[in-house]
Amino acid sequence: MAWRKLFCGVGLALVAGVGSVLAEDLVVPEGFIALFNGRDLSGWKENRQDPVHWTVKGGVLEYDGKGGNLFHTQEFSNFVLLVDWRVENNGNSGVFLRGGATQVEINDADKAPRPLWNGTSGGLYPHLPPLKRAARVAGEWNHYEIRVEKGVITVLLNGERTVDGYEMQWGSRVRGGVGFQHHGTPLYVRNVFIKGLED
Repeated sequence: MAWRKLFCGVGLALVAGVGSVLAEDLVVPEGFIALFNGRDLSGWKENRQDPVHWTVKGGVLEYDGKGGNLFHTQEFSNFVLLVDWRVENNGNSGVFLRGGATQVEINDADKAPRPLWNGTSGGLYPHLPPLKRAARVAGEWNHYEIRVEKGVITVLLNGERTVDGYEMQWGSRVRGGVGFQHHGTPLYVRNVFIKGLED
């Protein structure tokens, strides 16, 4: 299986997290591993350096909006990714897939009644608008379920399907790290879990 190939030799710590000790209250869904352990930034890099503007407070990964993009060092190809996130008023960010080949948009600055576009939360920037608006108001937690299966992307935002089987043209990006975008505003993230799928 792709999951076994991807993580072979890394160690038994990967059963729950990627080479790190998990926070005691972190519950990992069956079949998933934790990319963010709820304790520290093990496995994460900000502009390829140790994170400075991304910190951990109370089990939450917090960004102050003043640094750079954050990527996990482990690379993935096909997967299911679960992420809880929230932003402040007009907050803007995104979830990078395969090292930044595309991103699942996070954008509180784009609100109804504006028309949907690829910068609306739940869409793929810069490739595809979401099918609907499904993000909660600023300050509330949102949940992404992002599936990349045989290169095809499906996104659920708070249980609502916003991207339905988009056939992404990845080019040379056959795999890459998951990341979070710097866009000059704070971002809060928790419960970052991933499950590898067959190539």
